Amino acid sequence: MIETLPLKDKSIEVIVVDNASTQDEATIIEKQYPEIKVIRSKENLGFAGGNNLGIKAAQGKYLFFINNDTILKPQTSDLRPLITRLESSPTIGMVCPKIKFSWGDNPIQFAGYTPLSSVTMRNKAIGCGEVDHGQYDTPHSTPYAHGAAMMVKREVIEKAGLMPECYFLYYEELDWSMMIRRAGYDIWYEPNCAIFHKESQTTGQNSPLRTYYITRNRLLFAQRNQQGAVRYISYLYLISLVATRDMLKYAFLRRWDLVRATTRGIVSFIKR
Repeated sequence: MIETLPLKDKSIEVIVVDNASTQDEATIIEKQYPEIKVIRSKENLGFAGGNNLGIKAAQGKYLFFINNDTILKPQTSDLRPLITRLESSPTIGMVCPKIKFSWGDNPIQFAGYTPLSSVTMRNKAIGCGEVDHGQYDTPHSTPYAHGAAMMVKREVIEKAGLMPECYFLYYEELDWSMMIRRAGYDIWYEPNCAIFHKESQTTGQNSPLRTYYITRNRLLFAQRNQQGAVRYISYLYLISLVATRDMLKYAFLRRWDLVRATTRGIVSFIKR
């Protein structure tokens, strides 16, 4: 990813946060790319905590967040359309590019989101899995940003606040999107820029780590963003139906590690 960025362009500040990697990757990057500002955290602060370190160090008017498992290609990943979209209205506070999977014929992963259900805490990524024929090449508003690639105005962060660090992994960008919308800003999808995502190469699709945080953080998101009876109906649905269904499925597959991870996610939330 780094090699595709115009590092000599003085208008672009590139910051890499080494979030307590097992190897001292910060030192390696500093030596190979002296133009880059590298921050090494002594402890893993999670997705939000790592990004917040970068936010505090950044000087720019616009901040672009990209995962370490994303690829920018010169022919498709021009960031200027994202800036143009942000500058098109004072109420647009955040924008995401089209996100495509990095494998095969690069099917679409994200072309905006549908709203989350207030009970199930689920939604859909528009276009996910579809071959890109240009069917999602019209910019539009979206209720949430995708954490793999998102650009935000600095003034928005100053008003809405930093990313919520209580999640550690998963749901942070959805909660941050809610914070940004409550602060009076819109979020947009801009297809004139596209990036490519390897998707869950760090945690794995069926890892105990992912299972634990998804279980815990759905409940936490409901707690932070739902009110009154709807919040408790969501708790009931997520614990009695979703978690029970998942544990039965994992037990059938003899994935006892995932059964334990689901249980730990519920217990961890309750003990908060």
